[in-house]
Amino acid sequence: MSTPVAPHSRPTAVTHEVTNQPPPLTGHDAADDAVLLEGIRREGAAWHVDELHRFGRYVGSEEAQHWADQANRHEPELRTHDRFGHRIDEVEFHPAYHSLMEASVRAGLAGAAWADERPGAHVARAGGFMLATMLEQGHLCPVSMTYAVVPALRRSPDLAKTYEPLLTSRVYEPGLSAPTAKRGLLAGMGMTEKQGGTDVRANTTAAVERADGTWRLRGHKWFTSAPMNDLFLVLAQSPGGLSCFLVPRVLADGSRNTFRIQRLKDKLGNRSNASSEPEFDDTVAWLVGDEGKGVRTIIDMVTMTRLDCVLGSAAGIRAALAQAAHHARHRSVFGARLVDQPLMRNVLADLSLESEAATTLALRLAGAADRAHRGDDGERAFLRLATAIGKYWVCKRQPMAVAEALECLGGNGYDEASGMPRLYREAPLNGIWEGSGNVNALDMLRALTREPASLEAFHAETEAAAGADARLDAARRELRAELARAEDAQLRARRVVERAALVLQGSLLVRHAPTAVADAFCASRLAGDQGLAFGTLPAGTDFGALLGRLPA
Repeated sequence: MSTPVAPHSRPTAVTHEVTNQPPPLTGHDAADDAVLLEGIRREGAAWHVDELHRFGRYVGSEEAQHWADQANRHEPELRTHDRFGHRIDEVEFHPAYHSLMEASVRAGLAGAAWADERPGAHVARAGGFMLATMLEQGHLCPVSMTYAVVPALRRSPDLAKTYEPLLTSRVYEPGLSAPTAKRGLLAGMGMTEKQGGTDVRANTTAAVERADGTWRLRGHKWFTSAPMNDLFLVLAQSPGGLSCFLVPRVLADGSRNTFRIQRLKDKLGNRSNASSEPEFDDTVAWLVGDEGKGVRTIIDMVTMTRLDCVLGSAAGIRAALAQAAHHARHRSVFGARLVDQPLMRNVLADLSLESEAATTLALRLAGAADRAHRGDDGERAFLRLATAIGKYWVCKRQPMAVAEALECLGGNGYDEASGMPRLYREAPLNGIWEGSGNVNALDMLRALTREPASLEAFHAETEAAAGADARLDAARRELRAELARAEDAQLRARRVVERAALVLQGSLLVRHAPTAVADAFCASRLAGDQGLAFGTLPAGTDFGALLGRLPA
């Protein structure tokens, strides 16, 4: 009987030798990225750079990338009942998902920044969040919601006193048990319902107060991600109007709260994360904030998750660009490396320009959030308008940029093993989550009319680059006139928010990026010297300088 050959000692294929294929993009430091590091330092978190490199090495490791792949291949499964017929409403995840969660929570990407008194703590967290997104996006939904719940929960000091120390913990402890018995908690939220969607004021979930000060909820939510989280902020109609409530999965005595998971959503992407439809029936809850002010209460959470949408989309663009650049550096066509071919250089340079603009804007928003939380009213006003603008534009650009990067790999990029199809499926999510493009464009209009200080702060930010580039100056003047026009405001909202985003990005790049980057951006995005697809930058562009900003 013949002896089996060990897998590692099997001979190579006898028909051919494998050449001209790039090596796996593993074993590198994902934080070795000039654009990311410059932004982290500029926005006040230079003290975090060493830790960012440590986390970047984890993100670039073969083991972490294997976890990311496995968490998406082995999707979460709903278990409504145990084998004896008891209702349990639990979701089972692959061990790889838990490994990703443990690493991200330990790195402080959930609520830890709220317990860190150092200036720049939220910027440091943003940098880590971007790196984790480049690794795997799905597991960051519960991480993001946990980060975002803290400012909303602070509207009820007694609840915050009980739960905030656990929400800001760096300990990941999965499983359902009494919240105060755990070393760390995760939070989620339930806003949308079948009949309302974005129109949350049309919600029909009802809340009734009990004599002991608790409330009871009855209704159904259409999208509630991460149903195995410990706590949820939920909107429901009380006698005083739409209100916000805290709903724990498990009550203090260890008994299960009524949180019936009817089904998990079968989604385009974000497959590692469980999104569910829970049903409430005499579900115990506590009022958060003032009765009848539910939207005002939960908007604190929405604002922070919208920031994460911008960070996540900027990171998604950067992840796809890194794969395209790696492929082009190692693949040869017609006797020359792809990265040296003029047309491919144009494509990669254009994608690099898009990525740098997105990353710079995302980190500027993170810096504004950090300073706003420390009492800077000017930054708070800027953040109010700029978050809506950034959320609209950066999330819109992600699907197009990822598709172009995938094309750089040709057929290899269309194969699941490359990881690019997963990046492509994830690309539309941030544009939908926490408000689609129309919602954010209309939110910009709302800020303009109701919070004039936000417009003043936006103008101050863009005018900080006045006189540095004539094309930017002209675009800024045109934008100011558009923002001042009241007629047909809703009809023009997308055009205005798009121009506002480009002017803001141009102002940031003119002040902070190398001259070649700022010049190419102003020429192509503001002066219109570009085609309708990536890779159409004009002759005379300093392609070498732009390619020098590619991630490693």
